[in-house]
Amino acid sequence: MSIEKAKAYLTQFGVQDRVLEFDVSSATVELAAQAVGCEPARIAKTLSFRTNDGVILIVAAGDAKVDNPRYKARFGCKAKMLAFEEVEPEIGHAVGGVCPFGVNAGVTVYLDESLHRFETVFPACGSSNSAIELTIPELEKFSGYKAWVDVCKGWRE
Repeated sequence: MSIEKAKAYLTQFGVQDRVLEFDVSSATVELAAQAVGCEPARIAKTLSFRTNDGVILIVAAGDAKVDNPRYKARFGCKAKMLAFEEVEPEIGHAVGGVCPFGVNAGVTVYLDESLHRFETVFPACGSSNSAIELTIPELEKFSGYKAWVDVCKGWRE
């Protein structure tokens, strides 16, 4: 089960017990915000894309949307999200629980600037009813991210 994979990964940082599991779905930004009890923007959604260099994840604020020109300028290709049926085999987590913890080898993680305005955020933890509250430095450390990127819009307004 994917949540077990995420928890096992988080064990190396000693935070596996901080994973929240809900009796309700947290598979969308809105549902996750309701389950956690925060504003939707603080949900750190993890989006999966295919680039010329392989599969990547971009963790962004819940109110941010990918800006195609910025994405293309940063990654050198059009933003092409993985198809629903590709996500679990490529990433290691199913849609609704995709997170940057315990992903398949070769998946590169990027963090979007839209997250910087928050002290803590809530990414999923491998299932459609889980999350963990992390500070931005913790998210950086636990995600094994490659770089910060600025590829989203809609959050600055």
